[in-house]
Amino acid sequence: MGCDGGTIPKRHELVKGPKKVEKVDKDAELVAQWNYCTLSQEILRRPIVACELGRLYNKDAVIEFLLDKSAEKALGKAASHIKSIKNVTELRLSDNPAWEGDKGNTKGDKHDDLQRARFICPVVGLEMNGRHRFCFLRCCGCVFSERALKEIKAEVCHTCGAAFQEDDVIVLNGTKEDVEVLKTRMEERRLRAKLEKKPQGHQKLWQQSLKKSALILERRKPTLLPGVQVGHTAATVSCSGSWRPRACILVSLQ
Repeated sequence: MGCDGGTIPKRHELVKGPKKVEKVDKDAELVAQWNYCTLSQEILRRPIVACELGRLYNKDAVIEFLLDKSAEKALGKAASHIKSIKNVTELRLSDNPAWEGDKGNTKGDKHDDLQRARFICPVVGLEMNGRHRFCFLRCCGCVFSERALKEIKAEVCHTCGAAFQEDDVIVLNGTKEDVEVLKTRMEERRLRAKLEKKPQGHQKLWQQSLKKSALILERRKPTLLPGVQVGHTAATVSCSGSWRPRACILVSLQ
């Protein structure tokens, strides 16, 4: 049982217990979520945008990501659902008059006050620091606390008066359950938009097909007797037991 030098190991050195779970500093996590860009990890600066899952970004970081989708970027997974700049909304934030930030930082010896929120709810005055739930409206980009939306129920924005629906309310930095709900809404919204565009595409293809058939028939005009006229029209003919639209030749005798 001896080790080097004749020492005897103790029980805690021989028996391996469960690993200690490192506790995440909630204050540090809140500061990171509400003050730093999800993509670039740089401090949030206007213009600030938010995605359909409620994450905050610097707009220039999103544009850079869309232009250069490098597989080496580990943080790119956090924005993999952003396919175009239309998938984010530029936020209209209300400044907190009590936040000084780096004002007067001429010598570089003063840091940003991250404990006090830079933005507040324009309706009830709550600070947007993560201790209160905040939302933004996808239709206009205005940001409010969830308390303001519940206490002052309305179908129009409290700031700009834009009409909105329940689907337009996006929770900022929500819980896992919030993100799952927002993700489902996002997928349904994109599917509806895709289906709305699909019939138009089929209609264009159908028109192109008819024009192509008419040109082919024009080139294959048969030699007719004098007094016979030929015209083209779209009709339904039977082919192998199935009815399909085809361009046909109308022959009239004078």
